Parts: sequence; C-alpha cells; structure tokens
Amino acid sequence: MSSNEKVWFITGASSGFGREIAKKLLEKGKIVVATARNPMDLNDLVRGYEGKALALKLDVTKRSEAEAAVKQAEDHFGSIDFLVNNAGYGYIGAIEEGEEAEVREMFDVNFFGAARMVHLILPGMRKRKSGLIINMSSIAGLAGFGGLGYYSATKFALEGFSEALRMEVEPLGIQVMAVEPSGFRTDFAGRSLQDAHNRIKDYEQSAHSVQKMIHDYDGNQAGDPKRAAEAIIEAAESSNPPSNLILGEDAYKRSAQKFQNMVKLTENQKKTAIWADNPK
Repeated sequence: MSSNEKVWFITGASSGFGREIAKKLLEKGKIVVATARNPMDLNDLVRGYEGKALALKLDVTKRSEAEAAVKQAEDHFGSIDFLVNNAGYGYIGAIEEGEEAEVREMFDVNFFGAARMVHLILPGMRKRKSGLIINMSSIAGLAGFGGLGYYSATKFALEGFSEALRMEVEPLGIQVMAVEPSGFRTDFAGRSLQDAHNRIKDYEQSAHSVQKMIHDYDGNQAGDPKRAAEAIIEAAESSNPPSNLILGEDAYKRSAQKFQNMVKLTENQKKTAIWADNPK
C-alpha cells in the first residue's frame, strides 16, 4: 500500500449510510475497513476488492471487539485515517412511554459506542498528527422531535461530544465533522427503528402521529443515500472539512428555523442574562 493512500474505517457498514459510503469509496479505489456485527453481511460489499477492503466483526458496545477490530485494521493497512461512526438505531415513542432499559441500550450504541471508537482510534491519529472523525448524527440532534425524544437525546449528546472533541484535537492536526441528515431512503424505519411497547392514548395527537408519519413515509423519503454518501466523501476529502454537514432539504429548513429561533431568544434575554452575573 502506498503511504499516500488513506484508510477509511466504517462502523455499521452492513446497511444504510455506512454501506453506501463504503460502496462509493471502494468504487473510487479507496481503502475501506467495513465493520458489522455480522461480517457475513459484508461479503457482497467487499467481493472483488481484495487488497482494498477488509470486512471485520464489530459490535461497538463490546470493547473487546472494538479493540480487536482497530488492531486488525492498523496491522493490515498501517493506519486509520478516516473514522466513520455510523453504527446506530432509533427508538420512537413519547418520553413517558419509553422503557429505561431499552433507552440505555440505544445510548450504548449511538453515543457510547461512537465514543469508544474515538477513544481507540485517536492514539494513532495523534501520532500521525492527522485524521478525520465523522460522527453520523441526525437533524434530530439539532432540533428535537416529539415522539423521538430519546433518539434525539442520543444525537444531541453526540453533537456536544463532537463539538468538544473538535476543540481538543484540531490543534493536533485532527478534524471532526458531525453529519446531520433528515429523512433518507435507507430503510431506517423498517430496519433500525424500534417502537416503544407502552402506548398511552393521550399522546395520539403528538408522539403517535409522528410515529405513524415516519412509518408511512418509509421508502418515500426525499433523501437519496447515494448522493449523501457522495457529499460526505467530498466534504471529508476537502482541504477544510466543515464542522457540520447538513443533508436534505428538511434538515436545512429545520436547522435554519432552530438557529433563527435561538438567535431571537438569546437577543430577547440579553438583558436578563447579563444582569444575572455578579455586579462589576
């Protein structure tokens, strides 16, 4: 392998954005370490790319598997230059309907799993003083959704984590990019979205209506995952990757509205905010 060739490490590569990114990279002749809980699901993805692709078993909630996958990747290709934290799933239902054990399991994947991979891959990036960490968030990580409160919470956590991490590692030559897509045709609702088992009738007009909408529109979302993969790769390989990559018209509109509202809110509270400090 040429020392100039960069290595991509992708979690959750068996489906969704992870698979599309891996597929597009391999078509471009890039080097990809594709990981999944069941590596057999990656056979068709890596077939024909011997020497450029490595399929590994990885459940991001299991530290031993994470350590083994990172070591195998680094031993095989020499480095990990791009980390794509894509593994994750959703949970839908009103806050009151959520089961704590189920929510904790989702946090273990969506947040702690991503943090674990960063923790394991950063030492190599620091040594080389280069690298890019891509955390796959969601528009739900910028703007909360009724019915997706717990999922939003995992993504809000990932957003704060990404922002703080960026401040810590940019002086070391490492960059961080959070990706915030809206609805894309990745079979997310059918494959990676769990419904809360408890149902409370009072939430039919709020959380349950969102739940119905998400399931009804599955397969008909506006977002094209192939275009999203192209956009992510292009941004990642640019000379100055953005700190945040918003994908989809709905994501653009919702984020713009959220930030406009926040500017208005903070300006309206400026006097009170400053007054709350100790008198100078």
